[in-house]
Amino acid sequence: MAKNNPYTHQYAEPNQYPHSFPPQHQSAQPGLEYLMQPRPIFDDPNYRGSGKLSKKVALITGGDSGIGRAVAFAFAKEGADIAISYLNEQQDAEETKAFIESHGRKCLLIAGDLRDQTICKKVVEDTITTFGQLDVLVNNAAVQYPQYSLEDISSEQLEDTFRVNIFSFFHVTKAALTYLKSGSTIINTASVTAFKGNEQLLDYSATKGAIVSFTRSLALSLSGKGIRVNGVAPGPVWTPLIPASFTADKVASFGSDTPLKRAGQPVELGPAYVFLASDDSAYATGQIIHINGGDFITA
Repeated sequence: MAKNNPYTHQYAEPNQYPHSFPPQHQSAQPGLEYLMQPRPIFDDPNYRGSGKLSKKVALITGGDSGIGRAVAFAFAKEGADIAISYLNEQQDAEETKAFIESHGRKCLLIAGDLRDQTICKKVVEDTITTFGQLDVLVNNAAVQYPQYSLEDISSEQLEDTFRVNIFSFFHVTKAALTYLKSGSTIINTASVTAFKGNEQLLDYSATKGAIVSFTRSLALSLSGKGIRVNGVAPGPVWTPLIPASFTADKVASFGSDTPLKRAGQPVELGPAYVFLASDDSAYATGQIIHINGGDFITA
């Protein structure tokens, strides 16, 4: 069994990952990781980097917690310095920064609301000011507000979901293109809901479908510049967004309807982002990697 450390919680091996969770709910999006029970697993102590991202700089939106945190850790282990954009989850962000720096890498924290186009530009400019370069962009920030019917989705909710989940991807990417060079990569976090739909996440699913189309189209647009664009479509993953979205009883059984009968942990997605960020995927662009606990996706 792998040795536990403060960042892996008590589960060291995948066969020990939880199949259910204590009922819990948080009242505000996008949720706080330090309040979750159990804490999401975002680092594999057995994972040893091999310099795949050495001398590179990555900007990760929503990188303070959840999938973004796991990606930041994996990138740091592969030699990258990291800039993290987050809303206001200061404690989560500081924990992430401390881990990255404990592995000898630099980490820049950038607080701000990506619903604001000027903030989208600022996170890129701050990254360049601090590190002087940008090689990998991970568009990952998201919100979701379950509703039982289309009639329950207000215009305000619809606009909020689209501003965070897809408009920010456009605006951050547009700002980043000034600095991304041939060999750079863009990775967009989509969702299984883009392909399967979800009866309670109509607006969220629509944004994730838009992300898939954005990824494929942008890959074609940037192919001549040598910039690759790919995406990851997670299934149910134990992140702060879950207790911040669903009722306590739904949280308790979250992920149990997958073929593997459990939710994924953020650590199980990090290596896919490393693959897409590194030269290992040099012949891949416009692709979506599905990590969803066993659902078969054909689109």
